Amino acid sequence: MDAHCLKPDELPDLHIEKLGSAAIDSPLIPAGAHFVDDDEKIALYSHSENLKACEASGGAQPMLERAGPRRKIFFDPKQLNCGVVTCGGLCPGLNDVVRTITLGLILQYGVKNVFGFRYGYLGLSSKAPKKPMPLTPESVNDIHLKGGDILSTSRGPQDSDEMVDTLQKMSISLLFTIGGDGTLRGAQDLAKTIKKRGLNISVIGIPKTIDNDISGIEQSFGFSTAVEASRLAVCGAHEEARGAWNGVGLVKLMGRDSGFIAASATLANSDVNFCFIPEAPLVLDGENGFLCALERRLDRKHHALIVVAEGAGRHLTENNATPSTDASGNIIRDDIGLILKERITEYFKDRKKPLTLKYIDPSYMIRSLPADSNDSAFCVMLGQSAVHAGISGRTNMVIGYWNQYFVHIPTALTVRKRKKVDPQGHLWQTVLATTGQGW
Repeated sequence: MDAHCLKPDELPDLHIEKLGSAAIDSPLIPAGAHFVDDDEKIALYSHSENLKACEASGGAQPMLERAGPRRKIFFDPKQLNCGVVTCGGLCPGLNDVVRTITLGLILQYGVKNVFGFRYGYLGLSSKAPKKPMPLTPESVNDIHLKGGDILSTSRGPQDSDEMVDTLQKMSISLLFTIGGDGTLRGAQDLAKTIKKRGLNISVIGIPKTIDNDISGIEQSFGFSTAVEASRLAVCGAHEEARGAWNGVGLVKLMGRDSGFIAASATLANSDVNFCFIPEAPLVLDGENGFLCALERRLDRKHHALIVVAEGAGRHLTENNATPSTDASGNIIRDDIGLILKERITEYFKDRKKPLTLKYIDPSYMIRSLPADSNDSAFCVMLGQSAVHAGISGRTNMVIGYWNQYFVHIPTALTVRKRKKVDPQGHLWQTVLATTGQGW
């Protein structure tokens, strides 16, 4: 996965901040837990190109701290109040993570009070629409079986001083923030404000992005469910295409800036003839353009299946010099699926060739689904690792998965730049080999 990682000269300091020395014996000791020592590290790089760059610069191989329970902890669990907040769009597995954090804090460590802040960072502000929700083993008992988000969510930043004021008023010393790069930037601002005030409040991030586009993270929860659920839409579009003369099935999947879902869904259903992602150019016109290639495909086989990521073809969807943005700062673009549908229809109408096109957009259905078995297990391990890290006094960090280990990642690494599909990398080259892109 090195292709998705920052290069050696782009790396921030990988040191994990701590509120102080851990001097309290972990309550997990009588249970015979397998503890992780602070000097256990996981190599960031495995690809020879990055390893050679480290050697050339005279620097040591960058290492990440391994996640897991510590023998000594910083906080006294009996005196600890904790908070959980979820931000951004819905994602399969949100409830699983909230449940795991709640159970880990209360049942493993004996924490008395855990609160869920409602509607994202808004719930931590002075304008909170609802009071925080007490989280107990009873209240989270079966939420992992349901989609959506028990806490509800929102987009957009809030004033960090206001949010820290709320944490102080409620005597919250450990906050778990679950969200994407915008959420993690907010968590970083929170940690900086807390440090500036000299407070002992830990902020631990859990990466949540259905697009799998956070830097330094091999996989984020919700991605497995999204790819699996996409198969149903792609299979349905394929059957619709095969059921008509010159039938075309067009499926738009999530991926505003990164095409991991579209690429993986294409490999999961190798009937796809065309796949378009934000990282690769989408050329419609000309002899070597998509429309001509689609025409050749229909002339030969009389059906075609197309998968497109929502962020593909930006030159077609961004028409304004100063585009508008949503509450999270994301550029609002025209629907590439509808644009492709219109252009394909016009192209074949001009040539007086029959065409039956079915357009399917399952995005919001997928986002609100319960997690599949892979994501559910992944969420449990993420949540438990987050609890162990927070109790130990670590802060301004994110729990990630790297080289088959759960690790502690400085928040600065996760927000440095967005992870994207490498057009020259193995994943995309395998997609091209599988689809042939209709040629």
